[in-house]
Formats: sequence, C-alpha cells, structure tokens
Amino acid sequence: MNYKNLIKEFLSYFGGDDKGIRIFTSPGRVNLIGEHTDYSGGYVFPAALTLATTVVARPRDDRKIRLIATDLKEMVEADLDNLETYKDLKWGNYQLGVADELQKAGYNIIGCDLMYEDKVPLGSGLSSSAAIEVATAIALVSLGDPEYGRSKEIDKIEMAKISQIAEHNYVGVKCGIMDQFASAMGKKDHAIFLNCRDLSYELVPIRLSGYSLIIGNTNKKRSLGEGKYNERRAECEQGFAILKKEMPEISYLGEITVWNFENKKHLIEDDVILKRVQHVVYENHRVLESVEALKQGDLNRFGQLMNASHDSLRDLYEVTGKELDTMVNEARKVDGVLGARMTGAGFGGCTVSLVRNDMVDEFIERVGKAYREQIGYDASFYISEIGDGGRELKFKEV
Repeated sequence: MNYKNLIKEFLSYFGGDDKGIRIFTSPGRVNLIGEHTDYSGGYVFPAALTLATTVVARPRDDRKIRLIATDLKEMVEADLDNLETYKDLKWGNYQLGVADELQKAGYNIIGCDLMYEDKVPLGSGLSSSAAIEVATAIALVSLGDPEYGRSKEIDKIEMAKISQIAEHNYVGVKCGIMDQFASAMGKKDHAIFLNCRDLSYELVPIRLSGYSLIIGNTNKKRSLGEGKYNERRAECEQGFAILKKEMPEISYLGEITVWNFENKKHLIEDDVILKRVQHVVYENHRVLESVEALKQGDLNRFGQLMNASHDSLRDLYEVTGKELDTMVNEARKVDGVLGARMTGAGFGGCTVSLVRNDMVDEFIERVGKAYREQIGYDASFYISEIGDGGRELKFKEV
C-alpha cells in the first residue's frame, strides 16, 4: 500500500492539505471453526486476515462528518448532533452507527473527513462490516483525543463491543461479538480461541506445516439484514428457553455440554428448534477439539472437524445453500485437502479449505472450473494470511 497515493486521493475528494491526516486499519476475519455459536455464548476460533479496511482521516473544525469510499465515489455528510436520522442510508450507516454509539458511551467525537479503502470483499462472509466498524471506532476515538495511540492505549475490546452494539441498534442485525472481536484483537500467525460468554480468550499459534488455508469466495452476495440470521438466533433462544426450565443454573445455550444435551433433548418437541440447538451444542464441542488438535499439530483431525462443521451447518442449521455446498463438495474431491467448510454466516459468502501446499494451484483450478460449470459464474480464491488486528498505521507501515 502506498500511503502517498491514498493521501493524494483523499485530498482530491476533501481538498486542503495533508496536515492532521492519520491512517487507520482493521481487518476482515476468517472463522476457522465455531459457526453460529457466538450469539449463544459459545466458543469460536477466528483469525484476522491481511485483507482489511483502511481509513484515511482528518479532523474538521465543525460538527460534520463526511464519508467517502474509493470504490463508490459518492460522499455522505452527516451532523454529529443528529445521527439518529441517518439509519436508512444505503452506505455509511455502519460508520455513523459507530459514531452514534461512541458518543453515547461518552467518547469525544469531533467532526472529520473519512475516506475508506476496502480490501475485504463486501458480502463475502469475511466480515467486511466488522472491519469497517472497528476501523471507524479506532479512527474516531483517536481523532477525538489525540493522546490515544500515543500516550494512551485504546481499549480494543471496548471498541469491539461498541461496534457490535452499533450493528444491533443502527443497522438492525443482532450479530454476535466474534467478528468485531477478531477484527480488533487479531494477531499475526495466531487464531483467537474466544469464549463469547465472558470474552476470555487465548491466542493460539497457527502452524500449518506444509498446508495453507485457502478461502473460496462463492461471489454470491448475502445480506444478514434479510432476516435469516435473526431468525436462526430467535430459534436458538427458543430452544434455550425450553432447556433452561430443566437446567436453571445455565445462562447461555453455549454452556450446555453434549452429555447434557443428549439427556435433555427430548424436551424440545419442535424438530426445527431441535436441529438448531443440536448444531450449536456439537459445534461448540468441535471448537474445543479443534483447539487441542491444532496445539498438538494434528491437522488431519482438524480437517475432519472442519468437514463435520460444514455438514452440520448444511443439515442442522440450514445456512449453506447450493453455492457453498458446491464449493465444499468440489474441494473435498481434491487430493491433499484435509477439510473444507463454509465460514461466516452462510447464505453465500466464503469457504475455507486446508490444502497441502503442492496442491494449491491444482485446487484453485479444479474447484474453480467445477464451480463455474455448476453455478454459472466464477468463484474467487485467496491464499489466506493471518494478520494483526485494528490499529493506527504509522506511515512507515503503509
């Protein structure tokens, strides 16, 4: 990335000079395993990517916030004292929602110009929304109090929480905490073993020993706001309410062990609700097994757990669809693939596959060809690198 070119483009939109300009970034994420467990207080195992949102920011001397993206070219202007009126924006509501929640939390938010360069594919399931939210939060807090990033540390976990609340209240998606947490707290070459009940976490080194994580983008855009995500969450809440009557000591569905579930599942009479709960309980257990497998360097076992995760998301949680299933099915046919699964919320988006290094090129060619023949358009592929979380970029970094 060339910061001079970014600043030049920023000035072409907003004018003035480069005095006061600062640059911030936050990444998308890939979830290695643990899908649709976070909002039930379960375990997840995401990693930050090097695909990221970059924000070029400069303070203003009024109460206006202006936003533009390098790929959209349409400027949004909002009044910081009247943010509630902008919820219906087609683009900009994620950023303004973060500004609104930061102000409610007591942060000093000042007028500013913000230019976004997004390298996380939108609607891909790699959490472009969290990347935008966390980058915005870090930028706005830093501009409002210049000591942040210098003598004061930004509380990145709080930035993740505020970003999540903004998506709930401003955008209307009742997402879990995983995406924002991974975007804020990621570390190069590590995955985050996160307990979503209390946000306790462990950074686990990822040593793939001759294998690579390949992300396959179905290029089918999906929108969580269409209702399926919130529907699944509501179904889990119904199942939890039923089980809690017999287990009053539990506070989250994610606390229920496989043993407890098998002994109490007869209480759930609705077949759909039962399937949703079964997925969460067993997926939660798969995360625990996966962390141990990777700590022990057992990639074969991790691949098996990846496969079981996708099958559960397909059959029990029903969030995959033709595109994701085609990508996974074709990936599993290639020699040297230990496991493949959808990653993200589903209904389109991406897969992640564990592929032996000497088969990466053949994997991309064969899976891409089969996908195009069956679906009718191309998939995209990325060799996933695990990077750092949200931060201010010093010019030497960019």
